[in-house]
Amino acid sequence: MRLKQIAAVMMGTVLVFGSLPFSALAKDKENEDAEKGKYAMKDEAIYGKLEANGALQNMYVVNTFRDTKPGTITDHGDYTNVRNLSNLTDIKQTDDGKVRFQAEKEDKDFYYQGNIDNQPLPWDIDITYMLDGKEIDPHELAGKKGSLELQIKTSGNDAVDPAFFENYMMQISLTLDPVHFDKIQAPDANKAKSGKDTALTFTVMPGKEETFIVSADVKDLEMDPIEISATPASMSIDDPDLGDMKGDMSSLADAIKEINGGVNDLKGGISDLNNGAAELRNGSSSYLDGINQLDQSSGELISGSSEINDVLQQVSDALQGAPDEMPDAGDLKQLPEGIRALADGLAETADGLDELRDNYDIAYSNLREAISGIPNSDITEDQIEELLKSDVDQDVVNQLIDSYESAQKVKGTYQEVKEAFDTTTGTLEDVSSSVREMADGANATAAEIESGLDSIDGLDELGDLQTGISELSSQYQTFHQGLVAYTDGVSDLASNYQAIDKGIGGLADGTASLKDGAGDLQDGTEELEGETSDLPGEMQSEIDKMMEEYDGSDFDPISFVSEKNKNVDVVQFVLQTESIEVEEPEEKEEVKEEEKGLWERFLDLFR
Repeated sequence: MRLKQIAAVMMGTVLVFGSLPFSALAKDKENEDAEKGKYAMKDEAIYGKLEANGALQNMYVVNTFRDTKPGTITDHGDYTNVRNLSNLTDIKQTDDGKVRFQAEKEDKDFYYQGNIDNQPLPWDIDITYMLDGKEIDPHELAGKKGSLELQIKTSGNDAVDPAFFENYMMQISLTLDPVHFDKIQAPDANKAKSGKDTALTFTVMPGKEETFIVSADVKDLEMDPIEISATPASMSIDDPDLGDMKGDMSSLADAIKEINGGVNDLKGGISDLNNGAAELRNGSSSYLDGINQLDQSSGELISGSSEINDVLQQVSDALQGAPDEMPDAGDLKQLPEGIRALADGLAETADGLDELRDNYDIAYSNLREAISGIPNSDITEDQIEELLKSDVDQDVVNQLIDSYESAQKVKGTYQEVKEAFDTTTGTLEDVSSSVREMADGANATAAEIESGLDSIDGLDELGDLQTGISELSSQYQTFHQGLVAYTDGVSDLASNYQAIDKGIGGLADGTASLKDGAGDLQDGTEELEGETSDLPGEMQSEIDKMMEEYDGSDFDPISFVSEKNKNVDVVQFVLQTESIEVEEPEEKEEVKEEEKGLWERFLDLFR
């Protein structure tokens, strides 16, 4: 019985007291929720002290909580120690990286500082000093003199979230005192004057690794700290006004289109020129062959004419002598046949000259049309210079210039020799007419001789024949002399025309090469036209791409201290190297002997 009473008492005690912790915990949880503070945004400013060579010495973070609501706020960070910068309230820090503080006022900002140890920066910064061409420890630079080269190299640190390296823009600033620095050279820096000092600023764009160089002559060297800042590259970029530039690009595209059209016309003209030159070469070769054959037959022609002249002279001499010395009538009847053979040869020569003239006219007509097909466009040196300075393929531009100059040279040469070409047809026609007149004259002479022989009945007729043969002999001597002069001219023409024919062959070869070059040029300008037909659009696309690359408006800031921190708005880095300065010598304190009192002096008498 007693055991049951004891058990009942114990059970009641457990039920009563066992329920107390749960109700107390629930009450504490309600109080905690009621006292939990809030904030709108959090900013982090990271301050770092670097050695002169860029190595990190120490770092701390100033955390700013904006628009707080009263209550307990929890932040995260692996700090070695923390310090309240807003009031005298203590900040609690736990071993698991939580930082708790009390926000006391509505819509007020709260600040606290946390020191960080052994956490790397998002960038590796390496600063090298070269004095008179040799690397030197920066701690040994103070007070030095010589030629100084400063190399600053930045790169991404793989041990840190790449979001900072890829989205932050870094600025590196140096302030150089003219007392210590002279002849400052910094090609990549933005240089400005800050009072008497020279301020240099280098910019590192997001995701870029850079190496900057500063050189100067130095004396009694001292240098202020190098300041480095990094902020998100979410700069506001206004769309540039591309109106005028687009207009210029459109004009350039239109000009290239016109050039391509002109090159196409030039190609057609050069093709016609090449065809005409080829036909001219063929005609010239035929002409040269004909004139050589004519020259080779000139000897036979002169020989036959000499025989006829000798026969006529013999007949004339014989007729002037005694009648019993008269030549046989059969011999006289052969005379007209010889003269007609001579006339036939002259007629064939005239026909050959006419055929040569016709072939020459055809070839020259083709050449004239081909030359006329070369455009008269006058491309100025300024236009050529503008093309050379443009972004178009320079090989195509050089081909265009060479073809243009070659075409203009061909056209100029043609204008110089055009008069000679124009008179050649008339010359050939005059020679042909003269030869044909000689053939007609020879045939008429043969007919007169035959008529005279047929009408010989007695001495009277014989006297008339003597007179006619004598006149014929005299006239034929004149004809023979003209024939000799003609054949001499043919010989000279055959000799000299070889050089002309060779030159025409060279012209044909040159126009063939020019045609090939014009084809390549036309292919190039056509490709160029295709690539530049939408220059304004391509330019706008490239600018949009560049602005998108550096806009950064879509970057969501993250905490540098801990990924657990939320509502992060601005995270920025402010770094500074140690300065290089000459240490001042320590002043020795003078030890003054204290003045002894009366009692001490009295005791000294007995010491």
